[in-house]
Amino acid sequence: MRPLMVMNVVGLTPRMVDGGGAPRLASLQERGGYATPLQPVLPAVTCSAQASMLTGRAPSEHGIVGNGWYFRDQSEVRLWRQSNHLVQGEKVWETARRRDPQATCAKLFWWYNMYASADWSATPRPVYPADGSKLPDLYSHPAELRTALQSRLGVFPLFDFWGPKAGIGSSRWIADAARHVLDNHRPHLCLVYLPHLDYDLQRHGPASPQAVQALADIDDVAGGLADYAQGLGYDVVALSEYGITAVDTPVHINRALREAGYLAVHAPRGLEYLDAGASRAFAVADHQVAHVYVRDPADVAAVSQTLSRLPGVERVLDADTKPAAGLDHPRAGELVAIADAGCWFTYYHWLDDDRAPDFARTVDIHNKPGYDPMELLLDPDQPDIQLRALGKLVRKKLGFRSVFDVISLDASHIRGSHGRLPDDPLDGPVYLSGTAVGAGHRLVASDVRDLILENLFRTRPAGT
Repeated sequence: MRPLMVMNVVGLTPRMVDGGGAPRLASLQERGGYATPLQPVLPAVTCSAQASMLTGRAPSEHGIVGNGWYFRDQSEVRLWRQSNHLVQGEKVWETARRRDPQATCAKLFWWYNMYASADWSATPRPVYPADGSKLPDLYSHPAELRTALQSRLGVFPLFDFWGPKAGIGSSRWIADAARHVLDNHRPHLCLVYLPHLDYDLQRHGPASPQAVQALADIDDVAGGLADYAQGLGYDVVALSEYGITAVDTPVHINRALREAGYLAVHAPRGLEYLDAGASRAFAVADHQVAHVYVRDPADVAAVSQTLSRLPGVERVLDADTKPAAGLDHPRAGELVAIADAGCWFTYYHWLDDDRAPDFARTVDIHNKPGYDPMELLLDPDQPDIQLRALGKLVRKKLGFRSVFDVISLDASHIRGSHGRLPDDPLDGPVYLSGTAVGAGHRLVASDVRDLILENLFRTRPAGT
């Protein structure tokens, strides 16, 4: 086997590579490799994309229909689950192991990493003590890997990984963790997730000065890791899950369903929480795609008409059109809404911000019944927000309970999103290879599994 490292450089596009903004990554082509657009899966979001890349299947087969979905048996929306058992189908490292029982894999920060059958894995796993605080930490397999990484590199910088402080620090830490695993374990396949481009491209837009700097920063980190792996004899592939395109219009899909009489709330303390089990229809908003769950089949056509008339909705998939889109799975909504270019879906279901749930103004990815990019921003409408946030942080460190309610509810501040299929392939994901495997072919996300296997099992040329 030829060892291979696959770096998932989230948000990297062919336009960025061709435009000279990532020279170190672009240099992978100089040793007989190539770069090509990669047709993303629908929805073009993290969990669906990664599952398709690692199983070679569509969401209709592997079951990861988004970053989360409605668990019908529990009447609860759950996003960002971590168990690898949710991914249906054989994973690429399992296929490699069938071909050669000696094949090994390290899966570093790719999603659905807990209880995966990879030989080494690491993923964020915060600790939530009884005092209401949130402490950065990791989950790893074997457990000793967590100890080794945090002893060498310090505690995983969770607040650089997501939230208003998210930045290059988490990607640097992950790249250093990958170096440690390469040095000490030499897996045949090393999968590394580098999230940095996600942040400023959503905050400020893909054409912003901040995006230009973010690209330079991740090119330095990923390029350095690629050079390091090649120095150890690894082939290297850099790819992405999706591209981020400019948006300026939030679409409040759940408010539309509520106003039409389909969505139910319950209101303890005068605050309104989604009551999914009591709702006739509601949406799990996920960037530019929303799964719409309709309790009574007799309501499906009317709900579809309601959403089709909503400004910002490009189309609505139903039982007849979901199969061709690869979304015909029991976890998917009865309907799937796709946003127009320039638009994205909020999860907001309340009609008055004074009645928003208590978690709405906090970073709380596990309680919100949909994705919320506003968590990347301290409330920009409050001039003293930095001072307020610092004061709340001091209170927490002193042991006092404090609600970290520093996130705005004005969704118009978001400038970049993803999820719909790109209108221009240059704005979608990219496959950037240091080898010629797959060159000359039009690639889709589900091809990545076979390309990984072909890279691993091809014969090394004489003299190399």
